[in-house]
Amino acid sequence: MCSKAISEASGKLLISKHLDPETAAQPCLCVSVTDNTNWTTLVQSNPWLKSEKLVVKVDMLIKRRGQLNLVGVGLNLDGVKDWIQKHRNGERKVGAVAGILDTFIVEPFVKHKQSEEMYLCITSNRDMDTVMFLSQGGVEVGDVDKDAETVDVQTGCDMTEEQANSVLSKLSVEKQRIVAPFIVALHKLYVDLHFTYLEINPIVVTDAGQIYILDLAAKLDQTADFACAKAWEGVEFPPPFGRQRLPEEEFISELDAKSGASLKLTILNKDARVWTMVAGGGASVVYTDTLCDIGGADLLANYGEYSGAPTEGQTAAYASTIIKLMCSGASHPSGKILIIGGGIANFTNVADTFRGIIQAIEAHEDKLRQNNVTLFVRRGGPNYQEGLRQMREVGERLKIPIYVFGPEVHMTYICRLALGQEAVPQDAWLPGMPNPKFLKVQPEANESSMNGENEKPITPEQLDAVCSQGKKRPLPAGEILFTRETKSIVWGMQNRAIQNMLDFDFVCRRETPSVIAVVYPFTSDHKQKYYFGSKEIFIPVYSDLDVAFSAHTEATVLINFASLRSAYDSTLQAMNYSNIKTVVIIAEGIPERLTRKLLKTAEEKKVNIIGPATVGGIKPGCFKIGNTAGMIDNILESKLYRSGSVAYVTKSGGMSNELNNIISKEADGVYEGVAIGGDRYPVTTFLDHLIRYEKDPSVKMMVLLGEVGGIEEYRVCRAMLKKQITKPLVAWCIGTCSAMFKSEVQFGHAGSSAASQIEEATYKNKELRRHGAFVPDTFDTLGKEIGSVYKRLVATGQIVPAEEVPPPKVPMDFEWAMKLGLVRKPAAFVSTICDERGKELMYSGVPISALVQRPYGIGVTLSLLWFQRELPAKMCQFLEMCLVITADHGPAVSGAHNTIVCTRAGKDLISSVVSGLLTIGDRFGGALDKAAQDFSAAHQSGQHPMEFVNDKRAKGELIMGIGHRVKSINNPDERVTCLKKFVLEHFPKHPTLDYALAVEAITTRKKPNLILNVDGLIAAAFVDLFVHNNLFSKQEADQYIKMGSINALFVLGRTIGLVGHFLDQKRLQQPLYRHPWQDIAYLPKI
Repeated sequence: MCSKAISEASGKLLISKHLDPETAAQPCLCVSVTDNTNWTTLVQSNPWLKSEKLVVKVDMLIKRRGQLNLVGVGLNLDGVKDWIQKHRNGERKVGAVAGILDTFIVEPFVKHKQSEEMYLCITSNRDMDTVMFLSQGGVEVGDVDKDAETVDVQTGCDMTEEQANSVLSKLSVEKQRIVAPFIVALHKLYVDLHFTYLEINPIVVTDAGQIYILDLAAKLDQTADFACAKAWEGVEFPPPFGRQRLPEEEFISELDAKSGASLKLTILNKDARVWTMVAGGGASVVYTDTLCDIGGADLLANYGEYSGAPTEGQTAAYASTIIKLMCSGASHPSGKILIIGGGIANFTNVADTFRGIIQAIEAHEDKLRQNNVTLFVRRGGPNYQEGLRQMREVGERLKIPIYVFGPEVHMTYICRLALGQEAVPQDAWLPGMPNPKFLKVQPEANESSMNGENEKPITPEQLDAVCSQGKKRPLPAGEILFTRETKSIVWGMQNRAIQNMLDFDFVCRRETPSVIAVVYPFTSDHKQKYYFGSKEIFIPVYSDLDVAFSAHTEATVLINFASLRSAYDSTLQAMNYSNIKTVVIIAEGIPERLTRKLLKTAEEKKVNIIGPATVGGIKPGCFKIGNTAGMIDNILESKLYRSGSVAYVTKSGGMSNELNNIISKEADGVYEGVAIGGDRYPVTTFLDHLIRYEKDPSVKMMVLLGEVGGIEEYRVCRAMLKKQITKPLVAWCIGTCSAMFKSEVQFGHAGSSAASQIEEATYKNKELRRHGAFVPDTFDTLGKEIGSVYKRLVATGQIVPAEEVPPPKVPMDFEWAMKLGLVRKPAAFVSTICDERGKELMYSGVPISALVQRPYGIGVTLSLLWFQRELPAKMCQFLEMCLVITADHGPAVSGAHNTIVCTRAGKDLISSVVSGLLTIGDRFGGALDKAAQDFSAAHQSGQHPMEFVNDKRAKGELIMGIGHRVKSINNPDERVTCLKKFVLEHFPKHPTLDYALAVEAITTRKKPNLILNVDGLIAAAFVDLFVHNNLFSKQEADQYIKMGSINALFVLGRTIGLVGHFLDQKRLQQPLYRHPWQDIAYLPKI
């Protein structure tokens, strides 16, 4: 999510609906026309289409449409239809991009003079909105940046008419009175609806005092959808011209919208050979850069990323989408390649996400073989060993070539293997498969190369102009943010992140934990148990942030895990406390305008904010923010338990862990590392942190990992030019591939998109190198560059490597040890009927999605959950009939009576229903099990029905299942009649029921009401279902009868009726029940 262009029709719709009606702006009448438009319906809804002269334009984010003859003017309705028919669905080339014209906007033609055309634009930057106005607009508007009058409106401030008038000096006083209120109202709409760009050219201001918006281009901050969903209703975010969005891209976009994780997919060429599935916003750009740098730009099929700990099911859906797309395109003689890459994860369980990928591989194994697909895998992070083992195992089992690597190799090493730049190591070959051979791709010079510097270098004056965007700030103070005594409060019940911080504290030999309180509004105040080494500690949890800060004034850091909806408010609240010096905002997707307000407040309060959209940062030996640097094994591997000499700053949280790994291998380790966040306007910048490092004598060299988009790297260039940064700086900007794409691609971070050549990564890298930074040729050689600078500093004595001291051992949590397979423990519970852990809920192995499609779904559900098998349809129908028949028998029976009395006493539903259920027993409804046992035993032993009756009489026992208070042989129970008919017709065998009916024939001779009742019939039929229809073994049948499963059917059925009686009494608002004394026989003592 980021700043995204909307269609012209959408922009005009928003202005028409939300602009202050008191301005002179006329309503923006317009309609959008696509291939699916019904002209008859459109004209009926918009009769002006028949009466007005019309203008028709292509509405597909194409600039300079007039010069490209993509505008039709002064047409009637038939002329518009002809114009659209002529232009639609034919391929049109615009610059280097070819695409199909299929979306148009039609609006009334506004007759006006050339002198009435003007230009108006509102843009946003880090500190303010800028309003630009030219009194002469239209096709020949000229150099807007040079000629327009401008005024800046500070973030959080309302625009005034005085400010608006300051850009209208070339208009007459009469027109100023018309235009100024319009600009003020338009800016308010711009702010309220979270626009990030709005250009109107021309805007027509007639001599009669009317304002018309003719042509419009606009962008919205899509992260503000949660706040503007209602206002934005109907807004279209079309893809860039030349790239039609595929259904698969729509599917992933919808999956992303429903997920707390990040899932992105852009198809570049679905017939291409090389596909990627990369974890992490920054890492995905690095992989794409590397593939392009080594000559694979034309082979690349897609750009995409998954991050933020997607579930196994989400990862499976994402991987399946990519595999299906890859295998649906044109085949390749050398096969296709799928690169499953990523950096070292901070908090994502690699094994969990890999299980999702493995599901997709198994589901499409035939397609993968048919298309001769080879997979290359590289990943690190929590539980990565298990994930890589599973991936390697599935390759061996399915005979699909999968080459698997961990953090022991460079992050993009597999790109060179995939494109044949290096041979696959023999120890990575799979048993029983031929030696891997791939089409070797020769590296080619490309636009992103650092060689061949065609662009003119930026001059000092131009550098000052670029860096002057936004208000001037004093050089950052350079204070130290974290020490070994730093204490923090965590907003959010992030138990795993907190425990990771405490483990880091312990391994760094801190005296006290760095987390002293937790804030979580959705709970009551309590204490939460954690571990500090092997010692249990309790950290207080507060529901109110103010209470927490008041109780813990020693806290200087807030680590804010609040969601994107509440992170802004909680951060503002925290900044009211003078002891809070640093706030870290983890949430991704905070609207840019809210971030800019935080920036302004942070400057006023002198608070450092890291983020938004960050994993945080780390100061080895001192303090770790949340999930930064992952779990303890990675902290030990990257030597983050003690201080090094290299400090870094990056945008990407995922890439920060990769930098930890690289720096630990190429130098003496990290002194401090901060990920400022991937949004367009992170609150603290690269320069803020580099100045801190410059002023810290413990930092000997610095690393900057920038990226495409924005101008913050130029502020670093200017600081080097002015000698404000003098320490060695190794720098690289990722996103060098962006210049190779013919249409715009939004990378994983909201801020990683170039608005002009100066924001391209290649241009930034050249300027960083020219201003004195050590810039490698590619990201692949970043580690070597760091190592080279480090060795030079060691050789000159500026760095003296310290002696390694082994860290203390940190006990592993039992739960994590279980996940890693290091320990085993008997399960506390055993369940064989239901499993909710996978992609979807399973009842005895049957997915819930399949179950809801079954006829007799309740009966099938009972058979699966009670008997662990799916019974035949007629048997399931019988179960449902039993539920219907046993659901209720009126309010007079004891169960219903109890429920009614409880309900009228004001008890809740559960208490009332339970009171009724407790009456079930041998005398009421509970005779099913005993009847089943008696009829079954007598029949199986060969006892004659008469002998059975006589035996019961002799023992003085009632025959369970025989007898009814009201019904008789002459007044049969219709419930019994219906069930008996069904069983006799549909059960292949029913000897137990036949036996029970024979008993009935004997007992009714004595009394006509000694009939086989509902309990007896269900019991006998169940015995036949269990024993005589080959569905259960005799042992299983006897076990189910003894366990009470037949009685359970009555309990379940009668619960329906008891709930009904509860609701009935509540609906009738019946008063407290008191039994009438006339119905009670008061007797003297007997």
